[in-house]
Amino acid sequence: MNTSNALEIVMSTVERVEVVLPGKVEPEGLELRYGPVPSPAGGQVVIAMEATGVSFAEQQMRRGRYYDQPPFPFVPGYDLVGTVLAVGEGVGRDLAGQRVAALTKTGGWASHVVLDAADVVSVPAGVSAAEAETAVVNGITAWQMLHRKARVRAGQTVLVHGANGGVGSILVQLARSAGARVIGTAAARHHDRLRALGVEPVDYRGGDVPARVRELAPDGVDAVFDHIGGRGITDSWHLLAPGGTLLSYGSAATRDDTGSGQWPVLKLLGRVWLWNRLPNGRRAYFFNIWAGRTLAKNRFRSRLRADLTQVFTALRNGEITAQVAAELPLTRAAEALRLAESGTVAGKVVLVP
Repeated sequence: MNTSNALEIVMSTVERVEVVLPGKVEPEGLELRYGPVPSPAGGQVVIAMEATGVSFAEQQMRRGRYYDQPPFPFVPGYDLVGTVLAVGEGVGRDLAGQRVAALTKTGGWASHVVLDAADVVSVPAGVSAAEAETAVVNGITAWQMLHRKARVRAGQTVLVHGANGGVGSILVQLARSAGARVIGTAAARHHDRLRALGVEPVDYRGGDVPARVRELAPDGVDAVFDHIGGRGITDSWHLLAPGGTLLSYGSAATRDDTGSGQWPVLKLLGRVWLWNRLPNGRRAYFFNIWAGRTLAKNRFRSRLRADLTQVFTALRNGEITAQVAAELPLTRAAEALRLAESGTVAGKVVLVP
């Protein structure tokens, strides 16, 4: 019996489990739904999820505050890692049985997921599913901001807000690997680990953060990576050295606000537009990992595959280390979401089958 036939037999004997976000609810309001494992159409694959993550996006989505989330109800889950169970027509059968990763934006919190084969990226041998999961959306975000937007070089100084977080922990390691000096903001309990990574920590709860960063970098920094947004984004802009780059990639400061989920992002976009018209040589970007997908899907996929492969290679080679905050079963997604929102953990909370 070949691998593909064996996997198809497995599909017929198991049940699909998915976590549904029914509306604006507390984590305990998440619902479990059961059904048959889907079959792939032409050009598609069915993936048995081995690890999916709790990202900041899901924290916003349950509040109805993610910029372009779908209407309720839907299955959350921004990315996943798993094994290809079955392939549709037009897909090479050698893909069956391989471990792959994918960006999904939604739909990842399920035991089995159908995706276009063109959207999956192979995970190298020697990297576990949980390790790879920490580096999918977080790794792509960090890599593209660092290398495609800020173009950080050896000898430069960068500031990473939330240096202990999912994206931040990968950012600081990639920046150090590129030869940059890294200043990172985090709660004091995370400072020893940051120092071990070669990061100069600043306690974001310890008073005037911009003043403390200025003490460390009197001439400003070459790049700031800011997931916080809100009023503090202006401080990040003013900390830039001439020719520096600000990368804004979130609005954590407004997570618990009420009202429009689009307004904080639109305000950030407005600021970025204005700052880029000032004659001071500085640049600002609002980073969107999905930029270009609609107009140039093939180019988007090619770039995603190349960059995620670079991230996985860095992970396999020890240039970055996976930071798994906790592993919980998919059926305990509510507990995992609570833990991720608590602010008490470092790294990424991972859901497993």
